[in-house]
Amino acid sequence: MRHLSAAVMALALAAVPAVAARAAADDAPSYDKGPVWDFGLVQTKDGHFDDYVKWLAGQWRAQEEALKKAGRIVDYKVLVVVDPRKGEPDIILATQFANMAAFDHSVADEYALQKQIFGSLSKANQEQADRGAIRTILGDLLVREAVLK
Repeated sequence: MRHLSAAVMALALAAVPAVAARAAADDAPSYDKGPVWDFGLVQTKDGHFDDYVKWLAGQWRAQEEALKKAGRIVDYKVLVVVDPRKGEPDIILATQFANMAAFDHSVADEYALQKQIFGSLSKANQEQADRGAIRTILGDLLVREAVLK
């Protein structure tokens, strides 16, 4: 009987690490923080979809490439919404950042980079205002990707 009790006790003690490991695994997160995505929601004005896409393929792409070269962004994409409903975007501009720290630049640094990309900031601001004739910015979503484990 004494040997049986010792054997049961040994089995119970051997099971403790397995139970503890299981409990630790249950408490561990099932995802990790991934890159940050910014989604600009754009609705082109009737008859101006191609005009806006032409601008995206030119100036906007050059801007994104300059930001990529400067290490400010990881990647960018233009997504076209199939059959958007009333009030929904027909274009989504997706920009990928490595993490939230990518936004921690001084305003002076941001202005200097914008001036390097655009030349004159007042000209860039006027061009931004002019694009209002061919598109409406509906909003913006800033999200962090969850990398599942």
